[in-house]
Formats: sequence, structure tokens, C-alpha cells
Amino acid sequence: MQLETTGTATRYLYLVRHGEALPDESGLTPAGRQQATLLGRRLRDVPFTVVHHGPLPRAAQTARLVHAHLGNVPLLASDVAGDYVPYVPPRDELPPEAADFYLRFLADTTADEREQGAALARRALDLFTGPVDGGQDRHELVVTHNFLVAWLVRDALHAPAWRWLGLNHANAALTVIRYPPGRAASVLVGNDMRHLPTELRWTGFPPEVHV
Repeated sequence: MQLETTGTATRYLYLVRHGEALPDESGLTPAGRQQATLLGRRLRDVPFTVVHHGPLPRAAQTARLVHAHLGNVPLLASDVAGDYVPYVPPRDELPPEAADFYLRFLADTTADEREQGAALARRALDLFTGPVDGGQDRHELVVTHNFLVAWLVRDALHAPAWRWLGLNHANAALTVIRYPPGRAASVLVGNDMRHLPTELRWTGFPPEVHV
């Protein structure tokens, strides 16, 4: 849980899951490219100081397509914005009715993946959360994957570490978290797809949960 109070200005953190990926995850589908372009158009007037993105092709390509609409803003690849499991809870931390489901979901993660993911998740909290120093508010964009968006939303809500599980985000959906000085973080926008036409919404979710 983060409750940073040392900064003097507000950070606005914009979190985006990559656009719809090809089956082999080598890049984006035509729909995914369109999703990213439309998101870039939505964000073009935000005064971003930096765009971070994960190193995998689907996140990097999404970031480049969004960045094309943002002007002269640094575009930085980072493993911290990558695709990893941030935390694997022991059974006794999970609700009894959900424990079997979540532990099956995480069963294939190796010991190395768990250790690396936990380290990256801690770095993500250090790098991306909390208010900032200086006299001006800061707007930052992170183009990443579902797990990291869920991890940071969970932290902003002061939920237990396991609760990143079950927080799902659609491709190219927008989530915005505000970190003001001296106060708790707040989620201003969550899983917002208003920039996408109906046929491009809810990709990344199974068909039965499209709404």
C-alpha cells in the first residue's frame, strides 16, 4: 500500500492496456492499431511529460501509435511497464470461495517469474505512484498490460495485495489515477472506452462479458 505525502505537486497517472494483439503476440491486429490511434487522438491535448511502455511488441506498437499524436514527449521503454505477475498470494490470503480459481490461474508461474514479478511490482510503485516534487502537476502515460494496470489500481484503492486478481481491463481502455500531496490516491477514470466505437470495445475480454 502506498500513501506518499512527500511530493509537492499532483501526479496524474494515465494507464492503458495495449491494443488488441495478434494471436502470436508479435504486434497488433488491425483493430488494435485502430484502437491505439483513437486513444492517441483522445489524449492529444494532455500535457504529458513522459510516455512509458513495456518492451513487448504489442505494448511498444501501441505506445508508438498513441505517441504519434502527443508531440515532442519522451517515449521510454521499461521492463517495469512490462507483462509480469506482480504478486502471488498464499491460499490463506484469498477468499475461500475464490482461492482454488485464483491458485489454478497462477499455477504455471515459476519461482523465478514470481521473484522477478514481485521485484518489478515494487519498482512500479516507486516509479509510477505518489505525488511529485516541483511546483507543477505532472501527467504521465504508461502503456502496459492488464496485470500492471490492476496492480496499480489495487494500490490506489488501498486494497490487499492479492486484489489485483480479478481486476480486468479492455484493450486500449483508459484508467487515470490522481496522487495529490498529503491525501490518498483516487481513481478518476477506470476502464474507460468512450474513445472507441462499439465494435472496438471490450476486446481482451471473453465474449460473454462484453457489455
